[in-house]
Amino acid sequence: MKYILMMNTMKAGQGVLNWPGKDLHAHIAFMMNLNKELRENGELVSAEGLSFPDQARVVRAAKDGTPITDGVFPESKEFLAGFWIVDVDSPERAYAIAAKASAAPGPGGTPLNMPIEVRPVMSAPPPEMV
Repeated sequence: MKYILMMNTMKAGQGVLNWPGKDLHAHIAFMMNLNKELRENGELVSAEGLSFPDQARVVRAAKDGTPITDGVFPESKEFLAGFWIVDVDSPERAYAIAAKASAAPGPGGTPLNMPIEVRPVMSAPPPEMV
């Protein structure tokens, strides 16, 4: 079953870009190694980092269908920093991967223990809804 693991992180402006270089490198190496491990296990479907909230927009359609944008949101308490889509045998395995990602090193090598939201990815609507 596929799961999306959404990495939420600290407020914009307090993130990794303000860390000492060695801490930033250790964090990136950890994430790259995690992705390599998941790929080698055949569990990684996709993983992407996202831009900071100051580049985000919420878009809705106006009555005529044209896009209406709202944003930026630099004051967000937390923001979605990235995600993994994994294909694993059980929710427990998805939780284990999320816990490992959560413990990525931060400043001084201290685990960040950042929240990772885990949700099943729906493959298709139930037949009775089609």
